[in-house]
Amino acid sequence: MPNNGPTWNEMVGQCSDLGLLAKKLYVVFTSPVNGLGPIMEVLDEHLAYQNKIQDEGIMFGAGPFSDDAEQNWDGDGMVIIRADSMAAAKVIADNDPMHKAGARSYKIRPWLLNEGKVTVDLTFSNKSMVIK
Repeated sequence: MPNNGPTWNEMVGQCSDLGLLAKKLYVVFTSPVNGLGPIMEVLDEHLAYQNKIQDEGIMFGAGPFSDDAEQNWDGDGMVIIRADSMAAAKVIADNDPMHKAGARSYKIRPWLLNEGKVTVDLTFSNKSMVIK
């Protein structure tokens, strides 16, 4: 079926022209290959890697998905990363210990962040912070 819409680069340009953020990111959808056992075996290394790419400014955000009933976690997760290309995003995902160990497989999708809001409430008197 032919695509009658804009190309990806045209979409990015249109969003930018409209004054939207048009921040190109990559979303890594990650899923267990063989249950939770292998995931739990490399969880510490995975979290260390996540902290590393977070501190390097590569990771925008990450976390697990619940099931639809919001009762259980079956090992699925998502990582949003900053990268210059799909190839660069793949290298980042490949280096995740979960993927290196074969505990999870992944799929990467380019994503354009256009709208949204982050509110940070800082209270100086008790040194607290709340992200809303």
